[in-house]
Amino acid sequence: MQASTAWWILAGLLVAAEMTTGTIYLLMLAFAAAVGALAAHFGMPASTQIALAALTGALSTAGWYVYRRRHRQEPTTVQADRNLNLDIGETVTVTAWDAHGRTQVMHRGAAWAARLATGHEARSGWHRIKALDGNTLELEPVDD
Repeated sequence: MQASTAWWILAGLLVAAEMTTGTIYLLMLAFAAAVGALAAHFGMPASTQIALAALTGALSTAGWYVYRRRHRQEPTTVQADRNLNLDIGETVTVTAWDAHGRTQVMHRGAAWAARLATGHEARSGWHRIKALDGNTLELEPVDD
């Protein structure tokens, strides 16, 4: 078996393993194996193939790690996670607030208790559901 064939088989096995685990790091290593295969196609010695594959794997894995650290999303609480509660982001109309920053709004055909989110001014009009706390909606004005 030629060296390039062994590299391509390794790349294929790493891609298959990536599909079962769901991490991107094995895909980076498969890319490194593909670089090793290309080096073998160009007739480079085995030590150069291994060195290029190792360097590519290390740089691409480290690059992905740094990218993920810089573009990390803010963790959301369960109450404010739109993936878990589809009401978040919906809008409701507030007619009046009481002295404690609470009101009742109609949402999905039912009356809901609601409170004003911290840092916002109590006023009537359209409000967006920012989070849910039990069965109480936390609202913020739409134009903020």
